[in-house]
Amino acid sequence: MIDFFIKVKQQEAQDLPFVLFKKPNKKKLVGFFQNNDHLYFAENFKERGFVFAPFDGNQMLLIPKEESVRWETKISLSKDFSVNDIEVASEDDVDSKQYFENLVRKGIQGIANGDFHKVVASREEVVAVPDFDLVTVFKKLIQYYPSAFCYCWYHPKIGLWMGATPERLLKANKKRFYTMALAGTKIGDDIDNVEWKPKEKEEQQIVTDFILENLKDKTSEVAVSSPYTLKAGKLLHIITDIEGVINKNSNLSDVVKVLHPTPAVCGLPKEKAKAFILANENYDRSYYTGFLGELNIKEFDKHQSKSDLYVNLRCMNIKNKEAHLYIGCGITKDSVPEKEWKESVNKATTMKRVL
Repeated sequence: MIDFFIKVKQQEAQDLPFVLFKKPNKKKLVGFFQNNDHLYFAENFKERGFVFAPFDGNQMLLIPKEESVRWETKISLSKDFSVNDIEVASEDDVDSKQYFENLVRKGIQGIANGDFHKVVASREEVVAVPDFDLVTVFKKLIQYYPSAFCYCWYHPKIGLWMGATPERLLKANKKRFYTMALAGTKIGDDIDNVEWKPKEKEEQQIVTDFILENLKDKTSEVAVSSPYTLKAGKLLHIITDIEGVINKNSNLSDVVKVLHPTPAVCGLPKEKAKAFILANENYDRSYYTGFLGELNIKEFDKHQSKSDLYVNLRCMNIKNKEAHLYIGCGITKDSVPEKEWKESVNKATTMKRVL
């Protein structure tokens, strides 16, 4: 593991692109270290490598397998590694609080007007990190969030991103696929005794229904689990598993276009919710709520290519000795602006506790 992070430091010193990642509940840490500083793109999902895609637009960046060296190492997750309690919502940033609550009210009004059924409101929070060290922070991240997809992505022409996301966008092996519907957030770690309110259950069902409806013409043999609770650090979410087979006349790109952006990060109907977000959030989401992960990577069987993509949630962008944190909340007709603000503050601690 020491040699692995020496390689990371060397790549960082040479200002060359790389990505580090650990999958949920796994002890293997993987790194793709690009040999040059060229900017590559994924255009048709037939490429091989690690893809990094934005919320809006078609600039799907790629660290290509053939232009990179792949390293991996085993990590040990410390049982004694303590997780700090999540902070209660702070009322200090009055301007941000007021703007976000007004944004939520606009979303609720849009739902009342029939513009959309659900919309996801998000905000940006900036924290000074004068002594930021990439390796130190990433090590904390994988210890705090063993059940999340943890990553650190860097390109000198784009910047540094890091995160621990609980949501998988899509996993595919040849024509078989798996995805999830995730929504609803609650503070806590007791999966067995959590109680979900009607607002949270409705939000999650909206996401499930959207995915099933929009995939029906492109997939078959679809199986759906009952909703259950997923733990991510000190946060709990409602999740439904969905799996099936991609039809012969469809491909991975078609399915990704249906799923991204998901209702969990955008809203429904997708285009109207997205238009509201772009017009009212007052900042650029960039790669927050985009997706990232392995694209057509062959590991053990050279005849099988696997793709494993995740939604870029619980993430931050490091630039100019500042950490830009991104937090979103699903808005429905029953949302309360003050509660959504508090939820956003609680979610922000996911990244703050590793800085």
